[in-house]
Amino acid sequence: MSKLKIAIQKSGRLHDDSLKLLKDCGIKINNGKDQLKVTVPNFPLELLYLRNSDIPQYLEDGVADIAIVGENLLIEKQKQVKVTAKLGFSKCRVSLAVPKSVETDDLSYFEGQRIATSYPNTLAQFLQRENIQADIHVISGSVEIAPNIGLAAGICDIVSTGSTLFKNGLRETQVILRSEAVLAQSFKLDAAQEIILSQLLFRIQTVLRAKNSKYVLMNVPNDKIEAVSALLPVLRSPTILPLAEKGWSSLHSVIEEDKFWKVIDQLKIAGAEGILIVPVDKMVL
Repeated sequence: MSKLKIAIQKSGRLHDDSLKLLKDCGIKINNGKDQLKVTVPNFPLELLYLRNSDIPQYLEDGVADIAIVGENLLIEKQKQVKVTAKLGFSKCRVSLAVPKSVETDDLSYFEGQRIATSYPNTLAQFLQRENIQADIHVISGSVEIAPNIGLAAGICDIVSTGSTLFKNGLRETQVILRSEAVLAQSFKLDAAQEIILSQLLFRIQTVLRAKNSKYVLMNVPNDKIEAVSALLPVLRSPTILPLAEKGWSSLHSVIEEDKFWKVIDQLKIAGAEGILIVPVDKMVL
């Protein structure tokens, strides 16, 4: 029977979120301590816990069929793999940073200077596009220390909150690229594996769609239903149920959370009361 081998980080910021996504998709994962290969009992999937930097190569070689990995890593490693879906978590950016004492944000600051980085390919492409001549000094870890010890005039590194830069006396000046976790696949999948992947993608999309949506209930006077309904950016028309109190109805809908907050004041003005917002666990269209 065909299976998909999915690679995820053995440890690190993507590890926990990747496992949570798979578990939310109904995939049971029971692995013992230090177990690096795990067979899933209720879905044709096998987990490979790999070092993050090795995952793109394993994908290209077909050792792993799919992987949950940072898009920034795929761009840096420049391997022949396909991004199948963006997953919306572990968002970050690859940025240039300089000592706080440097007042300018202009890229000309880096002209003829040395930049320390763990992302030499990404940085080289950016500098070429911007026509900046600089010396790229590759460091595998602790890039933030480079300016403090006189090794470089600035750095290019991954940034999430910026707190690590701040603690090391640095500040962000230029975002080179924005990244998030993606589901990537090898080009070596056979037809049976493609079918399994489509089934997994359906589950993932169902979970991600629910995370961005909320179930909303509100009480509305019957003569205000049309006005309130017109304000809701819903999938289709809302569900309307009569209340025990004459002349009132309960209006139910599923909407994207950020869109709801944009119209909540208008809903109240239009006559909606007792607005209740409920999380959505799964949403199948």
